Amino acid sequence: MLRIARITLTALATLSGAAPRAGHTGMMLTAAEDVHELLAAAHGAPVALCALAARAVGNFGWGAWTDAPATPLPRRETPGARRERREDLPVEDQRFLLDSLSTSDACVRELAIRLLATQESDVVAAGLEQRLTASDSSLRAVAALGLGLSEPKSAVDPLLHVVRDPAAGTRANAIWALGRIGDGRAVRPATTALSDGSPLVRTAAAGALGHLDSTSAIPALVRILRDDPVANVRRTAAWALGQLEAKQAAEGLAASLRSDKDPAVREMSAWALGNIDDPTSGTALLTAAKGDSDDAVREMAVWAVAEHGDNAMADGVGQLLSTERSPKVRRTAAWALGQLGPRSAPKGLIDALGDNDADLRLRSAWALSEIGDGTAIPALRTALSKEQDAKARKAEIRALIHSGERAEQLTALLESKDPEVREAAIRGIAGHRGVDPWPWPQPRPRPFP
Repeated sequence: MLRIARITLTALATLSGAAPRAGHTGMMLTAAEDVHELLAAAHGAPVALCALAARAVGNFGWGAWTDAPATPLPRRETPGARRERREDLPVEDQRFLLDSLSTSDACVRELAIRLLATQESDVVAAGLEQRLTASDSSLRAVAALGLGLSEPKSAVDPLLHVVRDPAAGTRANAIWALGRIGDGRAVRPATTALSDGSPLVRTAAAGALGHLDSTSAIPALVRILRDDPVANVRRTAAWALGQLEAKQAAEGLAASLRSDKDPAVREMSAWALGNIDDPTSGTALLTAAKGDSDDAVREMAVWAVAEHGDNAMADGVGQLLSTERSPKVRRTAAWALGQLGPRSAPKGLIDALGDNDADLRLRSAWALSEIGDGTAIPALRTALSKEQDAKARKAEIRALIHSGERAEQLTALLESKDPEVREAAIRGIAGHRGVDPWPWPQPRPRPFP
């Protein structure tokens, strides 16, 4: 924490016009001076720079970025960072930071609460819990935020008392914090909050329920997915249903995938269906993969088809390699065929070996190595003779080996100028089916609310 604080201190002081104390460069301060100087420099600092400083502190929410409902800085300005506990601050500094939460400067409050959240301290937990009863609604909201980031078990009861706070930001942060702490007592108030008049609170409630691992909220989440007027609330409900692996929600998610007007909701519905073991979802997913108007939805639907592992869908996925216009969707379709492992390679997958996209050729060759269809050998030989991409070459050699290429054909590769090709050929001749490093293409990460 100190190293990051020192770096951000210098930048904040420079841009905000607050000069460091005489004799200090911003890189050689004690712990106490770091904290005081950092918050002094934060007064009036530009929002974008303050967001970077807040991110540098190192705490974050679900999904690798800050998803707290109500933060002092605008939410879009507070991306997350890698989370790790930093060195302990002296108690007097912890109290100074707690007192700093009362300032009207958003940057100061943002940095103070994130610094406090790095401390596993009874002083911090008690100070934040006390501020949940403050008359200032913004102070109550930031206290709930801090308790959600630091996750002290002692905060459950105080947070349960403010889930009906008059201020939407406080209600949302309290429910979000309870979800992060993971106490089952939060299931009922979070379910009730799905009917809150504030979209911020409903979103926080849906996200919390996804982490509280309770099936009792599934009917309410399905209703929210179907009826809520706010897209982000519906999207978070879809995520929660997927997180809960709610089989009874499959029909509602399929309906959302077919007809929701917002592509982000349809994308999340596809992800949720991929996360749920329901064999009836394959048709809806393949239909979306072929016909949805949004590239991200089609790609996610293809990924979800592969997660279901029904190789009866392989022909439909293979057709996408010939008809799909998006390179991302085609790449994921090739990867999906390797996951599905049909008995024979679809024609579109073999034809993709000659595509101009090196990443698609790599994924197609990898998929063919998983399928092991001997009819692909001539196309693999041709592709290898022309291949310029090193990773794709390895994948093509591996596919040849797994498809039953004859030893004499592999021997010819010993004349290659590429040492990796020669090594792979030797492995194949020796009967070693693996080629290191194993080319394992993956689609992009799963979405989170």
